Amino acid sequence: MTKPLVGLIVGLANSDSIAFGCAQALKALGAELAITYQSDKAKPFVAPLAKELDAALFMPLDVRQPAELAALFGAIGAQWGRLDFVLHSIAFAPKADLQGRYLDSSAEGFCTAMDISCHSLVRLAKAAEPLMAEGGSILTMSYYGAEKVIANYNLMGPVKAALEASVRYLASELGPANIRVNALSPGPVATRAASGLAHFDALMAKAAARAPLHQQVSIAQIGEAAAFLLSDKSRHITGQVIFVDNGYSALG
Repeated sequence: MTKPLVGLIVGLANSDSIAFGCAQALKALGAELAITYQSDKAKPFVAPLAKELDAALFMPLDVRQPAELAALFGAIGAQWGRLDFVLHSIAFAPKADLQGRYLDSSAEGFCTAMDISCHSLVRLAKAAEPLMAEGGSILTMSYYGAEKVIANYNLMGPVKAALEASVRYLASELGPANIRVNALSPGPVATRAASGLAHFDALMAKAAARAPLHQQVSIAQIGEAAAFLLSDKSRHITGQVIFVDNGYSALG
């Protein structure tokens, strides 16, 4: 009998989170999930969703806290003895640096955004590697602003570009262990993280109007793509950035 997939979801903040759409799709495939919450303040919003998903583990994880990362992966090892997938769906930049010109971004703000939004993927991958002795899949979330200048995306554009480069380098280094690393690049979605971008509603409307399919992408549709990339059905795909944006990025 085939064992169910077991995996970690990082970045679930509320029911509008991309991570929640991904978790729902993975649960529909029969996966067992470990869910994290960022802080005590966030816990009441995430706890009902973890219960709905019947999470096997529900633990705190501030990716800036090494002790919390170690405790989480220790618990995963004790619970399952292995890990099949990791979903990394977190991004943050200080508001002043995000909403100002990239030219005016502070060194501190840049480093904070890079650490939380990009290098945290590296730390998660390193912690997951020993539990993926039989292979696994790691997935993160990017955005088209990594490739092209998007109005008001500002600081996050270079940060997401670094994230996409990290995907390729991690895929190369972890490939011999049969661990795949990819990124999804969804179209704009109304999440809490996106609310920090200036004029985001206009960005969503423009993307929907211009995209060949003339619609906005949903967290459920993003989740379906994520479930594919985190399952064995995509076992020959690694080091890729795959767009789920109704074709917007194809227009250049």
